[in-house]
Amino acid sequence: MSFRRAPVRMQKPAKGSRLMYSSSDDVAVMKQLEAAHAPDGQEIDVKPILRVVEDIFVHADPTLGPVASPGTPVHGEALEDQALQASMRDALESLAFVIDRVATEIACKCSGSEDAHGSAMAILNMLAHFSWDAKLVIVLAAFGMNYGEFWLIAQNYSSNQLAKAVAILKQLPEILELSNAQKPRFDAVRSVIKTMLDVGKCVIKFKELPSQYITSDVEALSTALSHIPIAVYWTARSVVACASQITGLVGLGHGHLAATTEAWELSSLGHKLSNMCSHLEAQLGTCYKHIDEKKFMESYQSLIRLFETTQIDNMKVLKALIYAKDDLQPLVDGATKKRVLSDSLSLISILTILFAVSVIIE
Repeated sequence: MSFRRAPVRMQKPAKGSRLMYSSSDDVAVMKQLEAAHAPDGQEIDVKPILRVVEDIFVHADPTLGPVASPGTPVHGEALEDQALQASMRDALESLAFVIDRVATEIACKCSGSEDAHGSAMAILNMLAHFSWDAKLVIVLAAFGMNYGEFWLIAQNYSSNQLAKAVAILKQLPEILELSNAQKPRFDAVRSVIKTMLDVGKCVIKFKELPSQYITSDVEALSTALSHIPIAVYWTARSVVACASQITGLVGLGHGHLAATTEAWELSSLGHKLSNMCSHLEAQLGTCYKHIDEKKFMESYQSLIRLFETTQIDNMKVLKALIYAKDDLQPLVDGATKKRVLSDSLSLISILTILFAVSVIIE
């Protein structure tokens, strides 16, 4: 399903919310985002890239995982998945250079004195021609590269001479020796990263909704689509804040470690982003319910048409009535007690008893 612009209807913050950013700020930001959004219509499957980005974060900080969805390869195994590698290659052919540019931009913005809003907008302006889900994943991938490189050196400086030499130049040994003093900083970054990943997964799920069962005129989907751009913006803001915290550790030694970590800002960003994610997930649940209802009615109408049509054999009706869920053979042979395919009933006379069931369709 492609994302289309929907009217801006910003959600009001919940009563008692302690956010330091108002909804009126979001409306003003939304106007800037719309002005800078000029998608070229190219559809890119960014889900495999998000899987790899998540893998980076989990290996950099194992407390973030495992968080793979049921039925998907666990971390580490995901990188060896051939289908994932193939789809990822296709996406990276057009995105690798862009991701690298954005990673450089993030590093530059975080080492300078630009304001967070200006930095986030500068990054998103680089991605004007991409869809919202692609913008979000590219920003996360760019940050993941920088974050992964930082921890790759930090985790190996004591056992690898190359990592040790680079770590010395960055003064990482001093920082890691005082890691307890930096715990609030790392905890805050870790929490925001988890929320950003949740937002990314949720946005991609909206992209995957089957257009034959739901369209943007459905209220839940329309509401979600109007909120996704601002969620992407706050993800970019959070990336800038997290990257600033990591960049602040490099090359500043003991003198900086006693300074305020500004973890409170990350906490506020994480709280706002978490609220947005919860709102999007609620809308997604409503969309799934709408799709299930559509599928049910489609199956029901299909059954009616089958029963109203004279059938040459019994197989069409039986296959419609006996659904082979999850590829499980739907019938049990009474003699052998083994499961069999419904095809085994072909050309056999069958007495079918249908119990009356009251179905209320609103």
